[in-house]
Amino acid sequence: MAACVRVASLVVRDYRNLASVALEVPPEGLVLVGDNGQGKTNLLEAVYVLQLLRSVRGARDADCVRFGEAGWYVEARGAFARARTVAVGYDVRRRRKLVRVDGAEVPRLADAAGHLPSVYLSPDDQRLAGGGPAERRRFLDVTLGLASRAYLASLAAYRHALAQRNAALRLARRPGDALEAAAVWEPMLARHGAALWRGRADWVAGQATAFAAHCAAIGERVPVTMALRTPGAAEGRTDAESLEAALARQRPHDVRRGLTQAGPHRDDLALALEGRDLRVVGSAGQQRTAAFALRLLEAATLRAACGAAPVLLLDDPFAELDDSRAARILALLDAGGLGQVLLAVPRAGDVPPTLSSLARRTIRDGAVT
Repeated sequence: MAACVRVASLVVRDYRNLASVALEVPPEGLVLVGDNGQGKTNLLEAVYVLQLLRSVRGARDADCVRFGEAGWYVEARGAFARARTVAVGYDVRRRRKLVRVDGAEVPRLADAAGHLPSVYLSPDDQRLAGGGPAERRRFLDVTLGLASRAYLASLAAYRHALAQRNAALRLARRPGDALEAAAVWEPMLARHGAALWRGRADWVAGQATAFAAHCAAIGERVPVTMALRTPGAAEGRTDAESLEAALARQRPHDVRRGLTQAGPHRDDLALALEGRDLRVVGSAGQQRTAAFALRLLEAATLRAACGAAPVLLLDDPFAELDDSRAARILALLDAGGLGQVLLAVPRAGDVPPTLSSLARRTIRDGAVT
């Protein structure tokens, strides 16, 4: 049997509507059954916090605190990529997040991300294919950042330099300010931007064939392609020298806009049906198929990085899908090492046959029974 990341026990306190949850998790996983609004998604989100260190839904840490409480706390024990215990807590009064790995505090949050490899699938994933470029850039950055410390470090450095250059551009619009303040950040932007481009391009080139094959296996009859689009690259060149030169050329124009126009922050993961933009011509079913294929690639990338199948957090992912298509998706996941599964559904009858043997728990008003 392939190696798998496994959660043995989970503790959640005051996270959204979850007052106090202490849960033993079987090796194969379990099913959470409950009506909408009872806390199923919140529990899966809390598990994913142990990987991403923030809400998968983009909420601020303070907004995830149960009403009237001083903070939230999530802890999991089990067999993870590089640890046995991971805990994350947030203190409202101090506005501080604390991460402990195997009992020791991790001083830098970037060093704590990815200790509990997991992949989160939900009906909202359709936005991966049908939404704007920012959705797909975030997908690339999360997938590659969790799989590669070097990519994550370049991403953090690039974002810092980009924020500083943009601030300098806005200041340079005032009388007496000089453009040199923006130029100071361009070598750093170019160096780390080129690293991001390399990481993204290598991943897309290595996964494009698998993406098309997954879409076909799920049931898509029209050929689907995936490519990296880099509108922020001058003449398609993605090396550090050409990016630094482009930033210098664009500087007067960027001052007028107050924003940096060149660089990987403008990339898109272009998905197409027979060469036409999937966002424009794809149906909801075709967009969901492409989004599922991307999540399969994410799972494979994390598995290759940590040597074990990640935990699958399935938040009613097969809603509005027929049994045949859901079975195909599960078969593809199983082919790569299905691993431990935490599945949340509103009704017991919504559990796919492939996962019918999992233990079941009921969740109501944030309490698991």
